[in-house]
Amino acid sequence: MWIVAIAWIYVVVLMAATEPTVIGGIMTFVFYCALPLSLLFYISGARRRRVRRHATQMRQGSNPANDRTGSSEEGNDGGDGD
Repeated sequence: MWIVAIAWIYVVVLMAATEPTVIGGIMTFVFYCALPLSLLFYISGARRRRVRRHATQMRQGSNPANDRTGSSEEGNDGGDGD
């Protein structure tokens, strides 16, 4: 996937270089290259981030299911909240 991204950056840089104004070239690069590639890499990295987070939680000895629901003993002193 890196080779495709590098090739796309090359194509967009050439497109931006042919724009009549510098501002047009910068906008072409940002809207055709920087934003789409950053979105693509963010979306494609979601699985890696989830696996890494799960592995970190397992190394620390916590159970992800308990982290979401919480323990029934935490904050439950039987009082009325006063």
